[in-house]
Amino acid sequence: MPRTRGPHGEHHRTHRVGWLRAAVLGANDGVVSTASLVMGVAAGGRSRAEILLAGVASLAAGAMSMAAGEYVSVQSQADSEESDLALERRELRVHPQRELDELVDIYVGRGLDRPLAREVAEKLTAEDALAVHARDEIGITDEMRARPLQAAVASAASFAAGAGVPVVAASLAAASAIPTAVGLTTVATLAVLGALAAWAGGAPPLRGALRVTAWGVAAMAVTAAAGHYFGAAP
Repeated sequence: MPRTRGPHGEHHRTHRVGWLRAAVLGANDGVVSTASLVMGVAAGGRSRAEILLAGVASLAAGAMSMAAGEYVSVQSQADSEESDLALERRELRVHPQRELDELVDIYVGRGLDRPLAREVAEKLTAEDALAVHARDEIGITDEMRARPLQAAVASAASFAAGAGVPVVAASLAAASAIPTAVGLTTVATLAVLGALAAWAGGAPPLRGALRVTAWGVAAMAVTAAAGHYFGAAP
């Protein structure tokens, strides 16, 4: 399991980058897109059943779309990483001394004198040559490796969780109160999401909440206006 605390008590957050990005993007997209669609359909004068159908369809389609998109994107990164690692394995097998010299040059460039750099390079190479070259030459670490399936599942689950908020709000509210109920619950959810994401990433929670909420409100307003203009019931 990745360390969350440095040797002197510092809290580090880099281990959260992969799953946090996918989860926050999925949940935020789920809330905003589904709430906007529900608001647009409601503003167009559609029935309660039609509004709920649109919300559920948005949840299902969006979750699958997020999963597919995230999987393809992260798999491309994983393919690139594996290609680099395969090349490094071949170079270590065919030109081990040249690879060792490259490692020495890297450590010299980071401030070590050459004798010490060579000693460090030889020591690390003896333990796990591929791992040290992956980390120090290519920039690939186990904690930051691309994990397509994990990213896809996180995106789909977080989108569905986020999209469920406006759907549940619409299902519990009276037909005439659906826009208000969806709008209020969505704003509250976006504020919480923005604050949590900012806190987890080490940024000020209030700033994150305001940023996410502002874009969500703008998206709902535009969609509601479009629904009212183009889909008003006769």
